[in-house]
This record gives sequence, C-alpha cells and structure tokens, in this order.
Amino acid sequence: MPILTRIGVMGERDSRFPPHRTLDEAVAHSASRLTLTVELVWIPTPRLSDPAAALAGCAGVWAAPGTLASVAGALSGIRFAREQGIPFFGTCGGFQHAVLEFARNVLGFSDAAHEAYDPTAPRLILTSLACSIKGQAMAVRVQRGSRSYAAYGREAVTEEYYCSHGINPQYRGLLEEHGLRTAARDEDGEPRILEIDAHPFYVATLFVPQTRSTPGSPHPLITAFLAAAAAPGILDGRARHPS
Repeated sequence: MPILTRIGVMGERDSRFPPHRTLDEAVAHSASRLTLTVELVWIPTPRLSDPAAALAGCAGVWAAPGTLASVAGALSGIRFAREQGIPFFGTCGGFQHAVLEFARNVLGFSDAAHEAYDPTAPRLILTSLACSIKGQAMAVRVQRGSRSYAAYGREAVTEEYYCSHGINPQYRGLLEEHGLRTAARDEDGEPRILEIDAHPFYVATLFVPQTRSTPGSPHPLITAFLAAAAAPGILDGRARHPS
C-alpha cells in the first residue's frame, strides 16, 4: 500500500478517554477504506512551542479533544496548519481551540479568551452552552455546498458530543465575515461544524466523529481529512495556502 507521511495529533493522549482511544481506531478505519498506510503520531502540546519542528513531515494535523498541558502550544500548532495550508481537523476541544486561534490571529483580538480557562476575561469567545450536550447524540444539519456535505453526501446526520462549551453568539458574525464559515448547525441553529473555504482542508467539529466510526462504516469526515492529507503537493509546499 502507498505510504501516507504522518498525521500529527496534537494533544496528551489518554487511552482511558473514549474520544482518544476511538481516534486511533477511526483513523485506521478510514485509512483502510482509502488503502493508505497512515503513521499516526501523538504530539504533546508543550512541544508545539516550535510548531514547524514539532509538525515537520506531517501531511495533516488533528487537534484532539481532552485536557491540554499547553493551550498556547495547541494554538501555535493550529495557526501553523492554518497559515501553511496543511490539512487540519479539529474535534470537540480542537474545535474550540481553532475558534480561539482564529479570533486572536485573524480577528486580531489578542485578549480573546475561553471561559473554561479564564471565566472573568472581558472578551470571551467561547462560553458555556446554555444546556450541556456532553454525552449526548444529537441531530446535525449539514449545509449543502460545504466540504462537509460533500463528505457526508446528505444534510441530516447524528453525532456524539463530549463538550460543554461553544461559540459566544456575540462573535459568530465576525467569525463568518472573516472566513470561518459555519457548515453545519444543530436543531437550535447552533454552529457544529466550521470550515475555511480558502484552505486545502480545514474542518472543525464540536462533536467527536471518531466515536461513531466502525471498520465497516468509516466516518466520512475522517476519510475526507485523510484523503486531503494524501493529496499530491501537500508536503512539498505546492498546496500551501499563503498566510
């Protein structure tokens, strides 16, 4: 089988945490469907203070859910993937950190904060959800014409969550205006998938798609992410997106 140069997973792996254990398994499911050999490398977030070194050779970057040793490191890794055009996938906490990185470095809000880390900060980009959706499976409606719709092939899907924070409604419009587009919403209209169109592959989901992947039915978003990472030109810079 052809070799796909490594996928870097940014986070502190905990085999007891289902979204981590199933992440490894889900990548294997999609790699098998695509007949790819994937080298999956978990990268502790403190190493991402130098993202170019930590992510060297990575054809794709996944921002994982879970508690992080270095939020700053994770944000550096996300920024590097976004600016360098490296296929990026963020799930659960990875979605939240992708929003935080975008708010700080694209919207220019250096004081952008996450309520879980700094609840009294004046500019909270991510806040507690009105109703926690942790541990729930919920309906999601995917927007036609989005990259995610192309992967799923349908509008109505059901996904599982492990989080209790989302985008502060006050900043949704600004995020959209500057290119972080909502590609799917829940039944209440809350953003559940974000994409950047002007990027080889940039998708962030508030849910954890890896928990619903099986050998016989690999998750379509994970399959699409690996396919983007395997595309010609990703590592040699031809597919890079100018920052």
